[in-house]
Amino acid sequence: MSRIGKKPLSVPQGVTATIDGQTVTAKGPKGELQFVVNEEVLVKLDNGEISVEPRDQSKDARSKWGMSRSQIENILIGVKDGFERKLEIQGVGYRAAMQGKNIQLSLGFSHEVVYEAPEGITLACPKPTEISITGIDKQKVGQVAAEIREYRQPEPYKGKGVRYAGEKVFRKEGKKK
Repeated sequence: MSRIGKKPLSVPQGVTATIDGQTVTAKGPKGELQFVVNEEVLVKLDNGEISVEPRDQSKDARSKWGMSRSQIENILIGVKDGFERKLEIQGVGYRAAMQGKNIQLSLGFSHEVVYEAPEGITLACPKPTEISITGIDKQKVGQVAAEIREYRQPEPYKGKGVRYAGEKVFRKEGKKK
């Protein structure tokens, strides 16, 4: 039994949720998102609560049960509050700057890297060594953060590179004489 799937979801204040067949739509102050639930999972809306159940006890239906509930929870949170990911840049000369809606990164290459923000994502650079990524879609926010981090991942000897805020980088000892 899915422990996550069993819990009913309460629709937060200021958010309207509707279910049309297998499509769950949420509208809130930040925007509108929808999620199409797999056919093997049944979704119901009763008195401001969304419940998710597997249609049968097959392994496939039970495996998609908890994931469907988590996806619905993410769209409810996203349209109400939104999601944010922070990145930190460490290294001498490594920095970020805003260039309109895009972000320009100096990461030790011979050229500047310009990352264009996809639709629905807002990039901000409060400090030259910090990047803030905000949006209503949790998957998109995480994907953008991963793509920016991928330009220069933190290396294990000096720890230079782009890392998630609070990420611990495993450090290795260098050569010994």
